[in-house]
Amino acid sequence: MKKSGVIALVIAGILLVVAGVFVGSRLDRGKGQISSPFVGFPQSFADLSAKVSPAVVNISTTTTVRVPGNPFRHFFGPGDEGPFGEFFKRFDGGIPDRELKQQSLGSGFIFDKSGFIITNNHVVEKADEIKVKLADGREFTAKVVGRDPKTDLALIKISSLFKDLPTLPLGDSEKMRVGDWVLSIGNPFGLEHTVTQGIVSAKGRVIGSGPYDNFIQTDAPINPGNSGGPLVNLNGEVIGINTAIIASGQGIGFAIPSDMAKTVISQIKEKGKVVRGWIGVSIQSLTPELAQSLGLKQMEGALVGDVVPGGPADAAGIKRGDVIVSFNGKPVKNVSALSRAVAETGVGQTVETRVVREGKELPLRITVQEMTEERMSSRAFLPRSELGITVENITPHIADQLRIRDRNGVVVIEVEPGSPADSAGIQPGDIIKEVNRTPVKNLDEYHGAMAKTKKGAPVLFLIRRGEQTFYLSIRIS
Repeated sequence: MKKSGVIALVIAGILLVVAGVFVGSRLDRGKGQISSPFVGFPQSFADLSAKVSPAVVNISTTTTVRVPGNPFRHFFGPGDEGPFGEFFKRFDGGIPDRELKQQSLGSGFIFDKSGFIITNNHVVEKADEIKVKLADGREFTAKVVGRDPKTDLALIKISSLFKDLPTLPLGDSEKMRVGDWVLSIGNPFGLEHTVTQGIVSAKGRVIGSGPYDNFIQTDAPINPGNSGGPLVNLNGEVIGINTAIIASGQGIGFAIPSDMAKTVISQIKEKGKVVRGWIGVSIQSLTPELAQSLGLKQMEGALVGDVVPGGPADAAGIKRGDVIVSFNGKPVKNVSALSRAVAETGVGQTVETRVVREGKELPLRITVQEMTEERMSSRAFLPRSELGITVENITPHIADQLRIRDRNGVVVIEVEPGSPADSAGIQPGDIIKEVNRTPVKNLDEYHGAMAKTKKGAPVLFLIRRGEQTFYLSIRIS
């Protein structure tokens, strides 16, 4: 071989070594995360799976449900026995309702050696009996310590006699980035300890499941039975609790961030319930048109639609039309961010709040009070339009109650007697699908469409009521 060829080979070898050192130096050994853009798919997740799986549990529940003793009455529905109603009444004879045992499966994980397990509220919500099975085959009876339907989190506990219980730590979900690797572990369709892998697809998702939505979206496959199971990072830390899927989609699942879970679970563990803050305002999202009319430089913040008389916000000097842009030292990007910030603030704490009023930013101080069920259901939290209606997103609970399959649109919660909407025939339970021929999928789009309407001009609504769809025109006075 010629001398020049040998030199070329030596140089090539040196470059390969340097490249290897460079790539190796890009591995974040402190976090266990791969940070180099040149490092591809991890060779295996086997070690990580073996590390975290022992603390993941199978949860099986038994629930008692009551069904009508007369099957024909059940078929036709309460108060409607069909064309043979009188015939069946002769033979009904007061047949008592029957009790049936209904079983369901879910997942969870042990996060405390005392036997505390985190899962979803909907996994254990109506359970009469809860059984927990560990990966090593041990089985326990569990009891509910506390539940929080608003975030769909629950804390259950098994016997603390065993000191060798495996646990999983709660990590920092805020540090997770879109594109980071995650594993989902649970019991989909009753298939125990199934491991799936994917990435964080998005953060801060609002899917209409509750007032404090802030989900991590992932493409790690999640299926029925995975509910309550952990979403872990490459360090083996839980950064999310799997809770929801889009039934019609593939590779779209949602997990409750661990940072939110830490706050909720710690309160349940200490008090048996969650105490949240309240300031007494109804808020709505900003639209480009609203932001422009209010003189805002950027479309961030929460617009105050109403203020509860005598409430914390009223005492602090907040007025209708203010835009809250900062709360407790943190910027408020949207309605969801403010709702979560207020809820997580300690009762009795006084915090600095900044609002934009007539183009000027003003500092105010609000003393947070406790959220109660009465305040939660207060009309002040459901802004009414000039039409005299209160509308909300179609949450899973509302969809179940109204038997709605298509969750696009907003549901009418309340109609003010004598209002233009009442006169036009709008009823509670109606689904608004369009505003002036513009489809609306949620509250944000509804408010955006309504912001484009003009006083004195008729507004054309496409309404879905039961199985019927029709138009109604209402004039804004």
